Amino acid sequence: MRNAITIDVEDYFQVSAFAEVVETSKWDSFPLRVETNTHNILNLFDEVDVKGTFFVLGWVAERLPGLVTEIASRGHEIASHGYSHQLIYNQKPEVFKQETFRSKQLLEDIIQQPVRGYRAASYSITAQSKWALDTLIEAGFVYDSSIFPIKHDRYGMPGAPDYPHRLVREESGSIIEFPLSSLSLGAYRLPVAGGGYFRLYPYFLSRFFLNCVLKQTKRPFIFYLHPWEIDPGQPRIEASRLSKFRHYNNLESCEDRLRKLLKDFEFTTVDDVLHTMSMFEEGRPESVIY
Repeated sequence: MRNAITIDVEDYFQVSAFAEVVETSKWDSFPLRVETNTHNILNLFDEVDVKGTFFVLGWVAERLPGLVTEIASRGHEIASHGYSHQLIYNQKPEVFKQETFRSKQLLEDIIQQPVRGYRAASYSITAQSKWALDTLIEAGFVYDSSIFPIKHDRYGMPGAPDYPHRLVREESGSIIEFPLSSLSLGAYRLPVAGGGYFRLYPYFLSRFFLNCVLKQTKRPFIFYLHPWEIDPGQPRIEASRLSKFRHYNNLESCEDRLRKLLKDFEFTTVDDVLHTMSMFEEGRPESVIY
């Protein structure tokens, strides 16, 4: 079974954990490392002949259009990660709409192809911000991968389906949702989709949890990582103890873990996985009203 591997293309200073100490207006004063780190991931994917989906931040694409072109030219899928990496539930709907349309158009102008997928900053489509789904449908996205069916202090939609499905909005239409992977442990859902969890758990546990997801759901899982997570040499930012732990924990071992993961499981793009599951065929996907 081929699973979806995704990279959220943003830089180390743009993460939500540092939003309180790094103002968006100051981003241009930080040295960019996203280009080099993304190249390293592209080279690693080439080594093992894997194609993935790269959710690119509009802010990054605007400054590094050549990076977006290179990702696409190497055969990977380009999708949108919004424009300014702000938590959606903290944005006004009109601002979110403007940024959503802007980033999609920017990416499509660069690669001269439709951009079909979207992922929110820090998975911030929650019960508070379901209205954002209407904007994604209006913008013409075919699928979304923003909903994490877990409980978390910054994101999550507990009780949401944990499998790819057609998400229906009664007023605006529908969109395919590929939620972030989690493992059911009774009433608790354990996040296992990647990122900080991948760095926190020993690799053998991540592999075990992901295999459990495959057996439990009998469906492909989705995995995510950020380019800065394979960059232990990145500049350190002063923030809260919790934010620093979440961001810097086990950076030095993440690339090696990723290399093992790519060899232990089969991966492809989100679009390919959804096509294999016949999610785009009328009448096939399970529909859920949000």
